[in-house]
Amino acid sequence: MQETWRWFGPDDPVTLENARQAGATGIVTALHHMNQGTVWTTEEIMKRRREVEAAGLTWSVVESIGVGEEIKTRTGNYREKIDNYKQSIRNVARAGIPVICYNFMVITDWSRTNLMHRLPNGGYALRYDSIDFAAYDLFVLRRRNAEKDYDAARIAAAEARFATKSAAEIAELERVLIDWLPARDFAYDRQSFKAMLELYQDIGTEELRANLIEFLREITPVAEEEGVRLCIHPDDPSFPIFGLPRVMSTAEDVRALFAGVPQEACGLTLCTGSFGSNPKNDLVAMAKEFAPRIHFVHLRNTTHEPDGSFYEADHLGGDTDLIGVAAAMIAEEARRAEAGRADAQIPMRPDHGHLLGDDVGKTMNPGYSFVGRLKGLAELRGVMRTIEAFRNGRLAA
Repeated sequence: MQETWRWFGPDDPVTLENARQAGATGIVTALHHMNQGTVWTTEEIMKRRREVEAAGLTWSVVESIGVGEEIKTRTGNYREKIDNYKQSIRNVARAGIPVICYNFMVITDWSRTNLMHRLPNGGYALRYDSIDFAAYDLFVLRRRNAEKDYDAARIAAAEARFATKSAAEIAELERVLIDWLPARDFAYDRQSFKAMLELYQDIGTEELRANLIEFLREITPVAEEEGVRLCIHPDDPSFPIFGLPRVMSTAEDVRALFAGVPQEACGLTLCTGSFGSNPKNDLVAMAKEFAPRIHFVHLRNTTHEPDGSFYEADHLGGDTDLIGVAAAMIAEEARRAEAGRADAQIPMRPDHGHLLGDDVGKTMNPGYSFVGRLKGLAELRGVMRTIEAFRNGRLAA
């Protein structure tokens, strides 16, 4: 697999030089200042490409061209936004960037309750605490009908947890849940977030799935024509939150999407951390089943707790067999090469990483510090090289 690195642009405290030091050859980035549904212009795309190439790297994957709420709900000026999306695909393709990752998560994008969960080794991880989440949803946000999403025991536990929290702790929980994402150029407060939730009162899972499929039926022919591959990122976490519909959380969701949009250009970003947040997902089985349409891979791991909480573990720790996933992807690369596919090499990146060493105390995008991802990529590189050695007969079983 091609080793790539997420970079948030010139303001990212982790530099392109750092990415090269980590051993990456490809960069995963986006025009984060143009994520409100406008057309990505050729001028801005080429400017970013030149920045990447000046550092001796290749812009391998766009992550992401944002999909606005108008498209997800098919309301307002969604038609204009879809037309803009098509033109952005054309411009990206003509600039030589072959893969476009995107997501269809409504309102929140990825969600955690704690960006600084202390680990036994003194490092820090991202964590989703199911009780903290319910406490916020029920007793701070006071979302309409929220109590219907929790059983009596969970409500009682959330109320008890809420009673222990200071005003500062509640404010930090709210910031993490609704007011923070890396490279997003807008923020919600409590009232604007509740107003956004109201947009989805009449949109359930099947309605959202239909909207996703209609969107992809429009943009996939453009991707095919231009020779680029689209790959949807799963929900994170891969289960419902805030009463919102989820359409990319399980293997069945992927099957439904691929049945609705059968073109190979419409594919999947296999994010093992996002799918892995739902312990019902078998990531090795999913890697094998969907391999021909996996166009991009995010490798990270999670450790689950009995109440539905989880935290992001070491890349080779946690509950997901990343060695098995990597083996499935390397086998798929060999199959593609034998078939003569131009996309035989699949880009991967070490997704997220613990906050470690000298990075502690520095300003970093949570999950995207240098040392933690350096460690993860080094571990994953060792796994990939070992698998390849077995496949090539250089090592005996």
